[in-house]
Amino acid sequence: MLPDGVTEIFEMQRRLLLRLAYRMLGSHAEAEDTVQEAWVRWQGIEHSSIREPAAWLRRVVTRLCLDHMKSARSRREIYPGPWLPEPLMEEESDDLRPDNLTLTLMMALERLSPLERAAFLLHDVFGQSLDEVAEAIDRSPAAARQLAVRARAHVHVDRPRYAVPREAGEKLARAFFDACKTGDATALSSLLAEGATLHSDGGGNIYNVLNIIEGAAKLMRMFQSLSRKRGDKMEYLHFAMIDGLPGFVWRIGGELQTTALDVAAGQITSIYVTRNPEKLTRVRLN
Repeated sequence: MLPDGVTEIFEMQRRLLLRLAYRMLGSHAEAEDTVQEAWVRWQGIEHSSIREPAAWLRRVVTRLCLDHMKSARSRREIYPGPWLPEPLMEEESDDLRPDNLTLTLMMALERLSPLERAAFLLHDVFGQSLDEVAEAIDRSPAAARQLAVRARAHVHVDRPRYAVPREAGEKLARAFFDACKTGDATALSSLLAEGATLHSDGGGNIYNVLNIIEGAAKLMRMFQSLSRKRGDKMEYLHFAMIDGLPGFVWRIGGELQTTALDVAAGQITSIYVTRNPEKLTRVRLN
């Protein structure tokens, strides 16, 4: 039987630990498994020897994530087509959204090494001291500082200049869906920035574009072709904030998917479409 208060201490940290694990791994299920493993380890220690339980738990979750990322990165190398993190919907904000990272920044984190990612998240996002970061990643404070500095330099260029207000985001998302459904060239031209890109994640489980599409002209041709072939099968379900970006949940021929839109100066700069059914099990339909 666990000593009094031990379970309560863990439960007080659970939400933060889930946020950290999700931001490290980009997967709800893997984050939950990691936190569950931390709980198992928490139960098996001598609690009187732990001076700072919260720091101990963050350290354990960070190291579990780093171990997991070694195998995850090898799997990503053979992943069919673009990889996107599981969409984080606004209704999950109580558990996972307070750090205000967007999908764009999550993609930027993918370019970091596991240690850089951990240092950036722990220090810049979760506000841990460099000494705590160093202990969590088993490096010196000087090394932790350098990791955080390098990570910050890579991520800085991808920080959005401003957040899109919800009402404006919803209006733009619906206009973009309607333009894709009808193949409206004029509307698409006004909505897409010249250098817009599309990332579509099917995970090999569903027909999908296997390369990142770059440029408004290519995207317009693709969306017009989609409209001609399957426009009548496209169904808009509802607007959603997806990892902090405006977007929508929709179906095409019964296949569920989400689309998140990165926006700058009123135009769409990046489109993130998640089609992999394994990543959509938490998405509500209305």
